[in-house]
Amino acid sequence: MSANQNFRRELDWARAQMPRAQRALAALPDLAGMRLAASMHLDLKIVPLVEGLLARGAQIFLTTCNAETVRDEVVSHLRAQGAEAEAWRGMPSDAYAAAVEHALDWEPTHLCEMGADLTAALQLRGASRPHIRASLEATGSGITRLADLTLSYPVFNWDDLPVKEGLHNRHIVGLTTWHTFFERTRLTLHGKRVLVVGYGSVGRGVADAARAFGGTVCIAERDAARAMEAAYAGWEVRPLEAAITEADVIVTATGVRGVLGAEHILRLRDGAFLLNVGHRANEIDLAALLAFPHTEALPFVEAVQIGAKTIYLFAGGSMANLTAGHGDSLNAFDVTLAILTAGIGHLVGAGAQARPGIHTLPREVWAPCLIPVNEG
Repeated sequence: MSANQNFRRELDWARAQMPRAQRALAALPDLAGMRLAASMHLDLKIVPLVEGLLARGAQIFLTTCNAETVRDEVVSHLRAQGAEAEAWRGMPSDAYAAAVEHALDWEPTHLCEMGADLTAALQLRGASRPHIRASLEATGSGITRLADLTLSYPVFNWDDLPVKEGLHNRHIVGLTTWHTFFERTRLTLHGKRVLVVGYGSVGRGVADAARAFGGTVCIAERDAARAMEAAYAGWEVRPLEAAITEADVIVTATGVRGVLGAEHILRLRDGAFLLNVGHRANEIDLAALLAFPHTEALPFVEAVQIGAKTIYLFAGGSMANLTAGHGDSLNAFDVTLAILTAGIGHLVGAGAQARPGIHTLPREVWAPCLIPVNEG
């Protein structure tokens, strides 16, 4: 079977496993006149969304939010369906910056973002920026970034929705991260000390899944309230500087740039693995780490020689579960994609009348997505 036939079969399977998303797409209004610029993970699961939006009359410009999660065959397929796209796996930072500028030159009317790169670039244009009517933002790091900007249009935050935070962030990222780690390294967590850096929703899910899969788990969290919450939940909580010297597997889940710096890297024990599950590949100081000699030990596993110690970097420090694996399960992402679809419908409806600034996506928009399809 050819690569194209395999892709088609995989895509047909994905469509069939996401009935909520298909229902949400069928409920969209006519989108003629919408010019949607999207910065998002371009993996297989996003295809039904883009196909559905195009079928409703939207014009779409796609770029990625993470060059390491792009599937090139997905980009090619969506171009063939009528979307404009400027993204490829491993695209360098200058090419990505150019793609963001080209997306804005395309004069979109709406944005759909994971990380707020389009809006941040738009701000730098000042008075020359095109008219944006409304936008969606899917990540906590993006919302934090937007809070420091002066917005001239409404942006709807759907990262903090109970269902996304409680399903995707709290459970699915952790579960699929460890599935991916096991598959790629051919190891389990039995007998291993796992350090989870950050006790937000994602960190909690990573820690829970690590314990369920046999790891001995410790939490490093510099926010005092979250650290206390972790302790009350029964976790061992230690300062990062102390815990990192004893950990076999370290996972960053903070959304903070450089949370694992050069001073921490030098303190790692021999054989330690470094993973990141945050949105951006900047939580680990990769420049400091990869300044040491390094070679590929396995696909998605780099062996870094620091003196007599060997440290293993997983998935290049990029989002582990989607860079080296498939990310969310199809049935879990079905809910996520349905909410995203409903949010896009909101942008051309009542959302267009909202005042400039950040708003939580209203419950009446996303709640219908939770109804099982056979009850809808």
